[in-house]
Amino acid sequence: MDLDLRLVRYFVTVADELHFGRAAARLYISQPALSKQIRRLEAEVGAPLFVRDSRHVTLTPRGERFLQLARQLLATAGQMLREPAPNRLRVAHIFELDTSRVVTDAYLAAHPGVQVVQSQMDSARQLATLLDDHLDVAILRVTGALRAEYPAGWQHAPLRLEPFRLIGRPGDPNRAAVSVHERPIEVFADAPGTALYNVHGHYLSSFEQHTGLALRWLGNPGTFDHCRAVLGRAPDSAFLLEFESYARRYAEHGFPVHRPQELQPVYSWSVAWRAGEESETVREFLRIAGETAERHHWLRPERADGAPLWTPPEDLSAAP
Repeated sequence: MDLDLRLVRYFVTVADELHFGRAAARLYISQPALSKQIRRLEAEVGAPLFVRDSRHVTLTPRGERFLQLARQLLATAGQMLREPAPNRLRVAHIFELDTSRVVTDAYLAAHPGVQVVQSQMDSARQLATLLDDHLDVAILRVTGALRAEYPAGWQHAPLRLEPFRLIGRPGDPNRAAVSVHERPIEVFADAPGTALYNVHGHYLSSFEQHTGLALRWLGNPGTFDHCRAVLGRAPDSAFLLEFESYARRYAEHGFPVHRPQELQPVYSWSVAWRAGEESETVREFLRIAGETAERHHWLRPERADGAPLWTPPEDLSAAP
């Protein structure tokens, strides 16, 4: 039997989305056509790969095993067909968080002749795109679940432990540190059980479980300006738990920014690349990323006196 790589790619896309409609949109084909191609693949392998009902799509045990091999196969095929591009680097950013931008700026300052192609996508999408050879490096949060889903074909190294800050309301007094139990705590993230619940949401769920807090999940307005507008018109008193990247910008707009007293939650950013494919361009980016992390003390973040650093137990690149 000759396995059609196009069908394998369709399968991986459906497995990533667990939704035929979204997968079809990503592949630029119709949903009925995608369903037909998946049934064809299942006929070729001799077993169902998905369980479908009117509300859910899940992988069968055979589908889970097939997915691991499918990712490896597509990565190998990409290596065989890839044309070297020594003067191009493809990176991605997660919304307006600054880790990837600061590293990219440092890289371009040292190598102004390289074309850097930049995109926006979350951690899981970055890793899938990296393994599909549509990114050269990824800057993302690495968890045990992500490593289990993508077990081979990539490497990663710690880059930053980004602290979270508590953002007060305009007019609140400026204080260096406040208790996480003083007021309700809000987060700009999609809640568990929603379609857009993601790697960042899992982090916040772990934080809830660790602290016993009940976070107010406000959804994800997107850009910083949208988030600031939501916070500026909030009617009641609360703290917003926010990345340091955004906290600095809130401070510039007059919002008080505090460190948490009881613990210092940090978000573990890593830089990832395809295993065995360290081109000179990628090696240089990794070198500059390490130098940038050292220069900014990214792996030694500030904290309130006596507050221990905290990361979820599932983080694989934390280095407190």
